[in-house]
Amino acid sequence: MTKISTVFKRFPRTFWIANSMELFERWAWYGLFAVLALYLTQSTDTGALGFTQSQKGDMMGTVTALLYFLPLFTGALADRFGYKKMLLIAFVIYGSSLLLMGTVRSYAAVYGAFLLVALGAALFKPIVSATVAKTTDETTSSIGFGIFYMIVNIGGFVGPVFSSKLRHIYGWHIVFIMAASAIAVNILLALFFYKEPGREKNTESFWSSVGTSFKNIITALADMKLTIFLIIMIGFWTMFNQLFYTLPNFIDQWVDTQMIYNWIAGFSPSIAAAVGTKHGTIAPEMMVNLDAGFIIIFQILISSLVMRFKPVSAIISGIMVVSVGIGLAFATSNGFYVILGIFIFAIGEMASSPKFTEYIGRIAPKNKEALYMGTSFLPVAVGNKLAGWFSGPVYQSMSDKVTLLEHEVAKRGLEIPAISKTFTQNDYLKRAAELLHTDQHGLTQMLWNTYHPYKIWMIFSAIGVVTIIALFLYNTFVLGKAAKTQKA
Repeated sequence: MTKISTVFKRFPRTFWIANSMELFERWAWYGLFAVLALYLTQSTDTGALGFTQSQKGDMMGTVTALLYFLPLFTGALADRFGYKKMLLIAFVIYGSSLLLMGTVRSYAAVYGAFLLVALGAALFKPIVSATVAKTTDETTSSIGFGIFYMIVNIGGFVGPVFSSKLRHIYGWHIVFIMAASAIAVNILLALFFYKEPGREKNTESFWSSVGTSFKNIITALADMKLTIFLIIMIGFWTMFNQLFYTLPNFIDQWVDTQMIYNWIAGFSPSIAAAVGTKHGTIAPEMMVNLDAGFIIIFQILISSLVMRFKPVSAIISGIMVVSVGIGLAFATSNGFYVILGIFIFAIGEMASSPKFTEYIGRIAPKNKEALYMGTSFLPVAVGNKLAGWFSGPVYQSMSDKVTLLEHEVAKRGLEIPAISKTFTQNDYLKRAAELLHTDQHGLTQMLWNTYHPYKIWMIFSAIGVVTIIALFLYNTFVLGKAAKTQKA
């Protein structure tokens, strides 16, 4: 304990300011991102936008992919013009874009505003990581980055809790105000408390710095051992991101969360009221947010258990568990089984995700660790883009409640006006239930039994299985061959 407290005292103030900014930025990002799939697709009479699942998938997938790709450029800007200056620019763009995104309604305008939000986040990302790196040394970096990742998870957990409760009380607009307020705190932290850490001034031009970054990536990708691994891991991130892209919609449309609310209310009505909605249900984002809660509670335990395993073996085991968890979460309309699926998913995530970066660092030649680590964003970016496609057109055709109901209405020859600005999704669902002589629960059950929307679990789990097989072959033939060559 004395050793840890000694290490804590060695962190300069800028280290703690950087972590505080990370906390509020993650609060803002996940406060929005956890509910974004719902905001984009729910009925317009609730204040949401009523876009199609395909539109949602394209927007979330493309913009988030760019968010992970843009630091290639934005990191060069920070090195060129200074961390503090770029932090202030990042937060001004970030905060104002959040407010803009909450006021515009057309698809193009929301898309554009979200792109600006991603730009602000991409400007911030490399600066905060570099600040933590520059305010730690060999003796403090392990604990320093441990604190940093703990802060990431705390911010990622707290943001959705606030946005969920606030949106059910005040409406959707408050989510964007809350997120922008968190970024406003960061503007104050950057302006008055952030001190730029010591760094060598970059004399290269901006495009020269970008060119160097590209050259470094190409140099690293010349190592086929790294390139093949990164390509395989696209599958993991594609499956992983269904937790945010698709599961909120699936829970909203198909899962009975009232049973969970009633169970909680049975022993504590006050807790049920705190975590539930006024309709006696649990909001989808609160269900999905259990993943972050489980990580905060169990990460140290899981990390200690997988320490003894080689990174690729741990990743394979973790993806197996994630595949089971994501499959269970999408295979049922029972809220308790969905929670179990999310818990299993979180266990697999904790086992595999940290080992991803560890493995890249391990296979890097000496003094080229940073070069190799600079490629880690590539499968994350591509995985987000592909996740958007599966969450968009694939989900819409297989599992989207509104689309399936439209098919059923057409099949039965029922006359219901098309969904429009004056006739919302909820109007359509209500009219369909009336014509079919049932209530909303009966309508949902009929569509569930007729169209089997839960079968999408097979696709998501299959992505995991293919990734596992590819990693097994990689571990056997690529790494096995490399090990034999070294022995020879």
